[in-house]
Amino acid sequence: MFLAKVTGSLVSTQKVDSMVGRKLLLVEPYRVDPQTRSTLVSTGRTFVAVDTVGAGEGEMVLIVQGSSARLTPETKNLPVDTVIIGIVDHVHVGQRCIYSKQPESSESHS
Repeated sequence: MFLAKVTGSLVSTQKVDSMVGRKLLLVEPYRVDPQTRSTLVSTGRTFVAVDTVGAGEGEMVLIVQGSSARLTPETKNLPVDTVIIGIVDHVHVGQRCIYSKQPESSESHS
C-alpha cells in the first residue's frame, strides 16, 4: 500500500464496458520526508486510480497497485493498475502526528 493525495479527476467517455460507471481520480503518491521525518512529501509521480471509497480532491488516501488493485470486490477482473482502498485520517511517525485530516483547533473548550 502507498499514501497518495487526490489531486484531480479524470473523465473518459470512451472506454471498455467493464469500466463504465467507475470514478477515476488523479493521485500523487507521498512519502515521509527522509530528512526531517516530520512531514509528507510528494514523490513527483501521478497515477490514475479507480475510487472504491468515495474519496475527494485534496484527501490523503491509501492506494494499491498491480495485482493487488484487482483484489477488491469492486475491481475484481477489471483492467486496472491503481485503486483507492481507504481515506487516511492520521499519519504518525514515532510519537509525532505528521498528517491529520482534521486540522487541530486552536480554540479551547471550558
